Amino acid sequence: MPKVALLFPGQGAQFLGMGKGLSDRSSAARELFQRASSILGYDLAKLCAEGPESDLHLTNFSQPALFVHSMAALTDFLDQRDGLLDSVVAVAGLSLGEYSALCCAGAISFDDGVRLVQQRGAAMQEAALAIPSGMASVLGLSREQVDAVCDAARLPGEILQVANLLCPGNIAISGHAASLDAAEAKATEAGASRFIRLSVAGAFHTDIMQPAVERLQNALSSTHFNSPRFPLYANVDAQPHTLAADFPPLLTKQVVSPVLWERTLGQLLASGVDQFYEIGAGRVLAGTLKRVDRKAACECFGD
Repeated sequence: MPKVALLFPGQGAQFLGMGKGLSDRSSAARELFQRASSILGYDLAKLCAEGPESDLHLTNFSQPALFVHSMAALTDFLDQRDGLLDSVVAVAGLSLGEYSALCCAGAISFDDGVRLVQQRGAAMQEAALAIPSGMASVLGLSREQVDAVCDAARLPGEILQVANLLCPGNIAISGHAASLDAAEAKATEAGASRFIRLSVAGAFHTDIMQPAVERLQNALSSTHFNSPRFPLYANVDAQPHTLAADFPPLLTKQVVSPVLWERTLGQLLASGVDQFYEIGAGRVLAGTLKRVDRKAACECFGD
């Protein structure tokens, strides 16, 4: 029997039209979008399918959209793979995707997950609007080179740092807008193959998001967490966690800490996982896995 890990995407994977295919073919998926809409107070399925696209990319909308889309995709996926959960030995999610992973593992309910990501998205959007900032992926450089780029580009009194270690040669940086602008030229000078601005509202996974922490802590403290059915490999330490009490502090710390995704994938592989499934929007996580281990088996399941 294979040892399976389920992976869930994070913000930036959203796209106009997401969820339409799922809702068209799955009554269970439609029901999840309807339940979420009643909690959120707006028609989430319509937003995902029809836009406006500019709204879908706003953090306060994109985070609930991605969470619900992943859970709808998971429901459809499991309907087609009867008994597969018996082979799952771990889950992990990229940033926002960690909430999808926790819901998949039974650590939080779907309804609580919707409420949490609504609060998280709103808090992070508010923090992003307060300070001009953003994120970018730097391709083709090592961690040491990217750190040097940040040091060279960072303006006095500003933040610019590694925010997401995706995979070899793909590292996201995050910080104040002016420093991020300066980093593009510095990265090119250092030999980066590409410098890609990310579709996010601000400098996630840095202290610029600190104003969002208190609001998220309040939401987490009023949420019931269960022990998960299988371990969650957390973004902030790339370690497996199985205690319900671990999750609120991990999720709080995640907002202002770098995401150790490459290390997480390495830990999953080292634990013996031999089959991965990316559940939700896009194929980014499958691509990062291939950069960590080109022989690793990964299938993607979304719309």
